[in-house]
Amino acid sequence: MRFVLPTFSRSSSALRRGGLILMAAAVTLTLASCNGGANRPRLAYEERPVELLYNTGYQRLQSHRWSDAVDYFQEVERQHPYSEWSRRAILMQVYAQYQNGNYEESIAAADRFIALFPGSPSAAYAFYMRATCHFEQIVDVGRDQDQARQALEGLRDVARRYPGSSYATDATVKIDMVNDQLAGKEMSIGRYYQRANQPLAAIGRYKAVIDNEAYQRTSHTPEALYRLVEVYLSLGLKDEAERNGSVLGYNYPGSPWYAEAYALLTEQGEQPGTAPTAPRENWLQRIIPG
Repeated sequence: MRFVLPTFSRSSSALRRGGLILMAAAVTLTLASCNGGANRPRLAYEERPVELLYNTGYQRLQSHRWSDAVDYFQEVERQHPYSEWSRRAILMQVYAQYQNGNYEESIAAADRFIALFPGSPSAAYAFYMRATCHFEQIVDVGRDQDQARQALEGLRDVARRYPGSSYATDATVKIDMVNDQLAGKEMSIGRYYQRANQPLAAIGRYKAVIDNEAYQRTSHTPEALYRLVEVYLSLGLKDEAERNGSVLGYNYPGSPWYAEAYALLTEQGEQPGTAPTAPRENWLQRIIPG
């Protein structure tokens, strides 16, 4: 989804025209310490017309001067709290902080907008951006997935609150991506336990992928079924291995994971009911990736 600025009832072209006139006014700046001692110009507190502050911030936004834009929008919010201008300025901070990669600050601004204006039509944007900021912070499956879980919760909230909207449409796509990520995390832990010769713990992780309806639609399900075949055969539980192999063959007959499971089962004297429609691939042979 392409991120755009939130729209408002008043004409944005009129705001821009007003901003071009007001930009001729002098703005006093002072230096303040930030970012661990690095200095950059910051706004000194001075009473200014709200239109000047807002439109100057908007111009900075258009120039991709995200930090400067945030300064002006924060001044709008500080000098004119609870006004229509303040409402707009908070949303602009959400956008500018996101574009600047300051995800936690963007989330804080979104939370502030939702708390102050929960009934506003623009709340949909705040909810969506809050979830998206968590989504952007998702890390590889080898690390903690707290951001992925928070993203999933937020994206589901958007889809539930605003069905049929463009925000809900994009949230649905992202939900599938997050579920794939979380299923991948379960697989990563399962492989770790399998390598460490802890088969029962590995089985629990692989079954978590298979039993979770959301994870069943991910790309990890065929491998999870195959890994169960591997683990159950290693424990001598041939019936369980064959049952999971049958599920794999019924649902994914063309998967190379089933071709490998079929080969393992036949080597053990089992007779899976469905022949694979894909050849066995050498790179899959009993590999447990790190």
